[in-house]
Amino acid sequence: MSTHFPYESMKERQDALERLDLKIYWGRYEIRVLRFHLTTFPPGKIVSFHKHAEFEFHFIPRGKGTVIMEETPYSLREGMFYLTGPNVLHYQEADPAEPMDELCLHVDITQVDEQELQKENRSLPAADPWEIAEAEDCMEKLKELPLKPTMDIHRAMPYFLEAYQASQEKYPGLYTTIKHCIIQILIRTVRAYASKPTEAELPSRDMKAYRYQLAMEYIYANSAGEVVLDDVAEKLHISSRQLQRIFKDQADGRSFSEILEDVRLESVCRRLLDTDWSIDKIALHEGFSSGSYLHTVFRKRYGFTPSTYRTMKVKS
Repeated sequence: MSTHFPYESMKERQDALERLDLKIYWGRYEIRVLRFHLTTFPPGKIVSFHKHAEFEFHFIPRGKGTVIMEETPYSLREGMFYLTGPNVLHYQEADPAEPMDELCLHVDITQVDEQELQKENRSLPAADPWEIAEAEDCMEKLKELPLKPTMDIHRAMPYFLEAYQASQEKYPGLYTTIKHCIIQILIRTVRAYASKPTEAELPSRDMKAYRYQLAMEYIYANSAGEVVLDDVAEKLHISSRQLQRIFKDQADGRSFSEILEDVRLESVCRRLLDTDWSIDKIALHEGFSSGSYLHTVFRKRYGFTPSTYRTMKVKS
Protein backbone atom coordinates (compact mmCIF):
# COMPACT_ATOMS: atom_id res chain seq x y z
CA MET A 1 0.00 0.00 0.00
CA SER A 2 1.54 3.32 -1.06
CA THR A 3 1.98 6.12 1.40
CA HIS A 4 0.37 9.46 0.58
CA PHE A 5 2.91 11.95 -0.77
CA PRO A 6 1.87 15.44 0.42
CA TYR A 7 3.68 17.22 -2.44
CA GLU A 8 2.07 15.19 -5.25
CA SER A 9 -0.13 18.15 -6.30
CA MET A 10 3.00 20.19 -7.12
CA LYS A 11 3.62 17.87 -10.09
CA GLU A 12 0.47 19.11 -11.84
CA ARG A 13 2.11 22.43 -12.75
CA GLN A 14 5.76 22.11 -11.87
CA ASP A 15 6.63 25.56 -13.20
CA ALA A 16 3.68 27.38 -11.57
CA LEU A 17 5.80 29.36 -9.12
CA GLU A 18 8.52 29.99 -11.69
CA ARG A 19 6.03 31.65 -14.02
CA LEU A 20 5.61 34.38 -11.42
CA ASP A 21 8.10 37.23 -11.55
CA LEU A 22 8.85 37.04 -7.83
CA LYS A 23 11.02 39.79 -6.47
CA ILE A 24 10.53 40.40 -2.77
CA TYR A 25 12.13 42.69 -0.22
CA TRP A 26 13.14 41.60 3.25
CA GLY A 27 14.87 44.17 5.41
CA ARG A 28 17.55 45.72 3.21
CA TYR A 29 17.69 42.77 0.81
CA GLU A 30 16.12 42.02 -2.54
CA ILE A 31 15.35 38.35 -3.12
CA ARG A 32 14.72 37.35 -6.75
CA VAL A 33 13.29 33.87 -7.27
CA LEU A 34 14.87 32.02 -10.18
CA ARG A 35 13.59 28.46 -9.56
CA PHE A 36 10.91 27.28 -7.15
CA HIS A 37 9.59 23.80 -7.88
CA LEU A 38 9.38 20.06 -7.19
CA THR A 39 11.40 17.82 -9.48
CA THR A 40 11.99 14.06 -9.61
CA PHE A 41 15.29 12.33 -10.29
CA PRO A 42 14.67 8.88 -11.87
CA PRO A 43 16.65 5.98 -10.36
CA GLY A 44 20.35 6.40 -11.09
CA LYS A 45 19.89 9.93 -12.51
CA ILE A 46 23.12 11.95 -12.39
CA VAL A 47 23.54 15.71 -12.52
CA SER A 48 27.24 16.20 -13.13
CA PHE A 49 29.42 18.74 -11.33
CA HIS A 50 28.17 22.30 -11.70
CA LYS A 51 27.82 25.49 -9.69
CA HIS A 52 25.60 28.56 -9.48
CA ALA A 53 26.28 32.21 -8.80
CA GLU A 54 23.25 32.25 -6.47
CA PHE A 55 21.90 30.32 -3.50
CA GLU A 56 20.07 27.06 -4.18
CA PHE A 57 18.14 25.25 -1.44
CA HIS A 58 17.65 21.49 -2.02
CA PHE A 59 15.11 19.59 0.11
CA ILE A 60 14.45 15.84 -0.16
CA PRO A 61 10.80 15.04 0.65
CA ARG A 62 11.05 11.46 -0.67
CA GLY A 63 13.66 8.97 -1.88
CA LYS A 64 17.41 8.85 -1.41
CA GLY A 65 20.62 9.58 -3.24
CA THR A 66 24.01 11.23 -3.02
CA VAL A 67 25.40 14.73 -3.21
CA ILE A 68 29.04 15.67 -3.56
CA MET A 69 29.90 19.20 -2.46
CA GLU A 70 33.35 20.31 -3.50
CA GLU A 71 35.10 16.95 -2.99
CA THR A 72 33.08 15.40 -0.15
CA PRO A 73 30.26 12.89 -0.80
CA TYR A 74 27.18 12.74 1.45
CA SER A 75 24.24 10.36 1.54
CA LEU A 76 20.79 11.88 1.14
CA ARG A 77 17.52 10.49 2.47
CA GLU A 78 13.96 11.64 3.00
CA GLY A 79 13.71 14.66 5.33
CA MET A 80 17.18 16.05 4.59
CA PHE A 81 18.27 19.21 2.81
CA TYR A 82 21.43 21.02 1.80
CA LEU A 83 22.42 24.45 0.52
CA THR A 84 24.67 25.19 -2.45
CA GLY A 85 26.04 28.40 -3.85
CA PRO A 86 27.18 30.89 -4.54
CA ASN A 87 29.93 29.16 -6.56
CA VAL A 88 29.81 25.84 -4.68
CA LEU A 89 30.76 22.98 -7.00
CA HIS A 90 28.35 20.07 -6.50
CA TYR A 91 27.19 16.78 -8.02
CA GLN A 92 23.83 15.03 -7.53
CA GLU A 93 22.81 11.42 -8.04
CA ALA A 94 19.61 9.48 -7.27
CA ASP A 95 19.79 6.02 -5.76
CA PRO A 96 20.19 3.32 -8.46
CA ALA A 97 17.09 1.48 -7.19
CA GLU A 98 14.58 4.27 -6.49
CA PRO A 99 13.76 7.81 -7.59
CA MET A 100 14.51 10.88 -5.49
CA ASP A 101 12.21 13.90 -5.26
CA GLU A 102 13.71 17.32 -4.66
CA LEU A 103 12.11 20.64 -3.69
CA CYS A 104 14.28 23.38 -5.12
CA LEU A 105 14.41 27.08 -4.30
CA HIS A 106 16.99 29.00 -6.32
CA VAL A 107 17.29 32.67 -5.34
CA ASP A 108 19.49 35.62 -6.12
CA ILE A 109 19.96 37.70 -2.95
CA THR A 110 21.39 41.19 -3.17
CA GLN A 111 21.74 43.96 -0.63
CA VAL A 112 19.85 46.99 -1.83
CA ASP A 113 21.94 50.06 -2.68
CA GLU A 114 19.72 52.92 -1.54
CA GLN A 115 21.84 55.50 -3.38
CA GLU A 116 21.30 53.65 -6.66
CA LEU A 117 17.58 53.55 -5.99
CA GLN A 118 17.56 57.29 -5.44
CA LYS A 119 19.27 57.80 -8.82
CA GLU A 120 16.44 55.84 -10.41
CA ASN A 121 13.80 57.80 -8.45
CA ARG A 122 12.85 54.65 -6.56
CA SER A 123 12.74 54.00 -2.84
CA LEU A 124 13.09 50.91 -0.67
CA PRO A 125 9.83 49.74 0.91
CA ALA A 126 9.57 50.70 4.58
CA ALA A 127 10.85 48.01 6.94
CA ASP A 128 10.64 47.51 10.67
CA PRO A 129 14.03 47.82 12.45
CA TRP A 130 13.58 44.34 13.91
CA GLU A 131 12.93 42.91 10.45
CA ILE A 132 16.04 44.65 9.12
CA ALA A 133 18.17 43.18 11.91
CA GLU A 134 16.77 39.67 11.49
CA ALA A 135 17.24 39.73 7.72
CA GLU A 136 20.84 40.86 8.18
CA ASP A 137 21.49 38.10 10.71
CA CYS A 138 19.95 35.43 8.46
CA MET A 139 21.95 36.52 5.40
CA GLU A 140 25.22 36.54 7.31
CA LYS A 141 24.55 33.03 8.60
CA LEU A 142 23.60 31.73 5.16
CA LYS A 143 27.06 32.66 3.93
CA GLU A 144 28.66 30.66 6.74
CA LEU A 145 26.60 27.45 6.65
CA PRO A 146 28.63 24.23 6.41
CA LEU A 147 28.74 22.37 3.09
CA LYS A 148 26.92 19.26 4.25
CA PRO A 149 23.31 18.06 4.38
CA THR A 150 21.26 18.10 7.56
CA MET A 151 17.75 17.16 8.63
CA ASP A 152 14.86 19.57 8.07
CA ILE A 153 14.14 19.65 11.80
CA HIS A 154 12.31 22.99 11.62
CA ARG A 155 10.03 21.90 8.75
CA ALA A 156 10.87 24.31 5.98
CA MET A 157 9.55 21.90 3.34
CA PRO A 158 5.81 22.49 3.97
CA TYR A 159 6.33 26.12 2.91
CA PHE A 160 7.03 24.95 -0.66
CA LEU A 161 3.58 23.39 -0.76
CA GLU A 162 1.92 26.40 0.88
CA ALA A 163 3.45 28.74 -1.71
CA TYR A 164 2.34 26.44 -4.54
CA GLN A 165 -1.23 26.21 -3.22
CA ALA A 166 -1.38 30.00 -2.87
CA SER A 167 -0.31 30.41 -6.51
CA GLN A 168 -3.00 27.99 -7.70
CA GLU A 169 -5.91 29.07 -5.52
CA LYS A 170 -5.14 32.78 -5.97
CA TYR A 171 -6.80 33.74 -2.72
CA PRO A 172 -6.48 37.23 -1.17
CA GLY A 173 -2.99 37.81 0.17
CA LEU A 174 -1.35 35.65 -2.51
CA TYR A 175 1.83 37.70 -2.83
CA THR A 176 2.28 38.18 0.92
CA THR A 177 1.75 34.43 1.50
CA ILE A 178 4.44 33.49 -1.03
CA LYS A 179 6.83 36.10 0.39
CA HIS A 180 6.23 34.70 3.87
CA CYS A 181 6.94 31.16 2.61
CA ILE A 182 10.25 32.13 0.99
CA ILE A 183 11.44 33.96 4.09
CA GLN A 184 10.42 31.03 6.29
CA ILE A 185 12.46 28.64 4.13
CA LEU A 186 15.52 30.87 4.57
CA ILE A 187 15.03 31.28 8.32
CA ARG A 188 14.36 27.59 8.98
CA THR A 189 17.37 26.60 6.91
CA VAL A 190 19.63 28.70 9.11
CA ARG A 191 18.01 27.41 12.31
CA ALA A 192 18.54 23.79 11.29
CA TYR A 193 22.31 24.27 11.32
CA ALA A 194 22.42 26.08 14.67
CA SER A 195 24.54 24.15 17.18
CA LYS A 196 22.18 25.05 20.00
CA PRO A 197 19.01 27.11 20.33
CA THR A 198 19.52 30.79 20.92
CA GLU A 199 17.10 32.95 22.80
CA ALA A 200 15.65 35.50 20.41
CA GLU A 201 15.73 39.05 21.63
CA LEU A 202 12.24 40.30 20.92
CA PRO A 203 10.99 43.88 21.24
CA SER A 204 9.66 44.52 24.73
CA ARG A 205 7.09 47.01 25.95
CA ASP A 206 7.36 49.72 28.56
CA MET A 207 4.54 48.16 30.58
CA LYS A 208 3.80 51.32 32.58
CA ALA A 209 3.35 53.37 29.41
CA TYR A 210 1.41 50.54 27.76
CA ARG A 211 -1.01 50.16 30.69
CA TYR A 212 -1.43 53.93 30.92
CA GLN A 213 -2.33 54.02 27.23
CA LEU A 214 -4.91 51.23 27.66
CA ALA A 215 -6.35 52.95 30.73
CA MET A 216 -6.71 56.24 28.88
CA GLU A 217 -8.39 54.52 25.94
CA TYR A 218 -10.90 53.00 28.34
CA ILE A 219 -11.51 56.33 30.10
CA TYR A 220 -12.04 58.20 26.82
CA ALA A 221 -14.44 55.51 25.59
CA ASN A 222 -16.49 55.46 28.79
CA SER A 223 -16.12 58.95 30.28
CA ALA A 224 -19.77 59.83 29.68
CA GLY A 225 -20.87 57.06 32.04
CA GLU A 226 -19.86 55.97 35.50
CA VAL A 227 -16.14 55.27 35.56
CA VAL A 228 -14.36 54.26 38.76
CA LEU A 229 -10.73 53.39 39.41
CA ASP A 230 -11.50 49.79 40.38
CA ASP A 231 -13.25 49.13 37.06
CA VAL A 232 -10.33 50.41 35.01
CA ALA A 233 -7.83 48.43 37.10
CA GLU A 234 -9.89 45.26 36.66
CA LYS A 235 -9.83 45.69 32.89
CA LEU A 236 -6.03 45.82 33.02
CA HIS A 237 -5.78 42.90 35.46
CA ILE A 238 -3.86 44.94 38.02
CA SER A 239 -4.69 46.39 41.43
CA SER A 240 -6.22 49.83 41.94
CA ARG A 241 -3.16 50.90 43.91
CA GLN A 242 -0.87 49.85 41.08
CA LEU A 243 -2.97 51.74 38.55
CA GLN A 244 -2.95 54.88 40.69
CA ARG A 245 0.86 54.71 40.80
CA ILE A 246 0.92 54.39 37.00
CA PHE A 247 -1.23 57.51 36.64
CA LYS A 248 1.04 59.48 38.98
CA ASP A 249 4.11 58.35 37.04
CA GLN A 250 2.77 58.76 33.49
CA ALA A 251 0.43 61.74 33.84
CA ASP A 252 2.58 64.40 35.51
CA GLY A 253 1.44 63.48 39.00
CA ARG A 254 -2.28 63.69 38.26
CA SER A 255 -4.62 61.32 40.05
CA PHE A 256 -7.28 59.16 38.42
CA SER A 257 -10.08 61.55 39.38
CA GLU A 258 -8.17 64.54 37.96
CA ILE A 259 -7.55 62.69 34.70
CA LEU A 260 -11.21 61.67 34.40
CA GLU A 261 -12.30 65.24 35.03
CA ASP A 262 -9.89 66.52 32.37
CA VAL A 263 -11.23 64.07 29.81
CA ARG A 264 -14.83 65.03 30.56
CA LEU A 265 -14.07 68.76 30.37
CA GLU A 266 -12.41 68.26 26.97
CA SER A 267 -15.64 66.70 25.74
CA VAL A 268 -17.70 69.50 27.31
CA CYS A 269 -15.65 72.10 25.44
CA ARG A 270 -16.25 70.29 22.14
CA ARG A 271 -19.99 70.11 22.84
CA LEU A 272 -20.12 73.82 23.64
CA LEU A 273 -18.60 74.65 20.26
CA ASP A 274 -20.16 71.96 18.06
CA THR A 275 -23.74 72.01 19.35
CA ASP A 276 -26.36 74.42 20.65
CA TRP A 277 -27.24 72.12 23.53
CA SER A 278 -28.05 73.60 26.89
CA ILE A 279 -25.51 73.38 29.70
CA ASP A 280 -27.75 70.91 31.54
CA LYS A 281 -27.93 68.60 28.51
CA ILE A 282 -24.17 68.74 27.94
CA ALA A 283 -23.53 68.00 31.60
CA LEU A 284 -25.66 64.85 31.55
CA HIS A 285 -24.10 63.61 28.30
CA GLU A 286 -20.55 64.07 29.56
CA GLY A 287 -20.74 62.40 32.95
CA PHE A 288 -21.58 65.35 35.23
CA SER A 289 -24.46 65.00 37.67
CA SER A 290 -26.05 68.37 36.80
CA GLY A 291 -25.57 71.62 34.94
CA SER A 292 -24.86 73.48 38.16
CA TYR A 293 -22.13 71.03 39.14
CA LEU A 294 -20.55 71.35 35.67
CA HIS A 295 -20.78 75.13 36.03
CA THR A 296 -18.82 74.94 39.32
CA VAL A 297 -16.13 72.55 38.00
CA PHE A 298 -15.72 74.43 34.73
CA ARG A 299 -15.34 77.82 36.40
CA LYS A 300 -12.85 76.47 38.91
CA ARG A 301 -10.75 74.96 36.12
CA TYR A 302 -10.86 77.72 33.49
CA GLY A 303 -11.81 80.84 35.41
CA PHE A 304 -15.09 81.43 33.54
CA THR A 305 -18.41 79.70 33.00
CA PRO A 306 -19.34 77.30 30.16
CA SER A 307 -21.64 79.91 28.65
CA THR A 308 -18.85 82.50 28.66
CA TYR A 309 -16.48 79.99 27.01
CA ARG A 310 -19.02 79.34 24.26
CA THR A 311 -19.57 83.07 23.66
CA MET A 312 -15.81 83.79 23.58
CA LYS A 313 -15.05 81.04 21.10
CA VAL A 314 -17.94 81.90 18.79
CA LYS A 315 -16.88 85.56 18.63
CA SER A 316 -13.26 84.62 17.94
